Amino acid sequence: MAARLPEKFVDKDKLHDQRVDTHEQPLLEHLIELRARLLRIVIGVCIAFVPMYFYSKEIYHFVASPMLAAMPKGSTMIATEVASTFLTPFKLSMWAAVFASIPYILHQGWGFIAPGLYSHEKRFTVPLLASSVVLFYIGAAFAYYAVFPAAFHFFIASAPLNVTVMTDITKYLDFALTMFFAFGAAFEIPIAVFLLVQTGIATVESLVAKRPYVIVGCFAVGAVLTPPDILSQCMMAIPMWMLYEIGVVVCRLTRPKRVAPEADTDSAIPMTGSSDQAP
Repeated sequence: MAARLPEKFVDKDKLHDQRVDTHEQPLLEHLIELRARLLRIVIGVCIAFVPMYFYSKEIYHFVASPMLAAMPKGSTMIATEVASTFLTPFKLSMWAAVFASIPYILHQGWGFIAPGLYSHEKRFTVPLLASSVVLFYIGAAFAYYAVFPAAFHFFIASAPLNVTVMTDITKYLDFALTMFFAFGAAFEIPIAVFLLVQTGIATVESLVAKRPYVIVGCFAVGAVLTPPDILSQCMMAIPMWMLYEIGVVVCRLTRPKRVAPEADTDSAIPMTGSSDQAP
C-alpha cells in the first residue's frame, strides 16, 4: 500500500482544480442551489427593508436635501397623486434595502459560482467583487454630493420669471434613482477594462488606440443618462474617461512582464576555423 503524503506536501490548489474538472453536478442540483441563493437574497432584502421603511421619511429627506437646498426660499416639494405620500417612501425603502444589501447579494452570487472556479480564478475574482462594490458606492456618492447640487442650481436658475419651482416627490425619486444607478454603473469602467484585458478580448495597446472613440462614447452615454444640460453630461463623461484611463494604467501595471528568450548557444558561438585545418 502506498504511503500517504503528509498534508503539507499536498498542493491544495491542484486538488481543488482536479475536483472542479472531475466533479460535475447535474443541472437539477444547480437549479436547486440557485433557488436557495435567490431565496436568501430575498429574505436579506426583506430584513433590510424593515428598518428602511421605519426611517423612510428621514431617508427621503436625506435624498431630497440637494434639491431642497437649491430651491428658492418658500418653495416646497409637492405630491400630485393621492397615494404618492405612501407609495413614494415605500418605493424608496425597497430600493434603499437593495442598495444596502449589495454586498450580501454579491456574497450569495459568489457562493454560487465559487465551487466551479479554478484556484487562479478565485484569487482575482474576490478582489474584483470587492472593488466593484466600492466603486458602485463611490459613483452613487459622487452623483449625490457633486452632480446633484450643481445640476439643481443650474435648473432652478434657468427657470423663467414668475415661475415657482415645486418638484413632485415621485418624479424626483425616479430622477434620483436613475442618477444613482447610472453613476454607480459608470464607475465600474475600471473593472470592465481589467476583465477585457485579462480574458484576452482586448490588449492594453488596442485600448489606448481606441481612446478617441472611448471619449466620444463617454459623452454620448452622458448625454443619454443625464438630464439635457451640458453640465451634467460633462460631470458624467469626464469621470468615465478618467476611470477608463485608470483601468488602462492598472492593466499595464498588472500584466505579466515578458521574459526575453534565451539566446541560442549554437548561434551565439562565433564561426571560427576548425583546429584540424592547416594554418
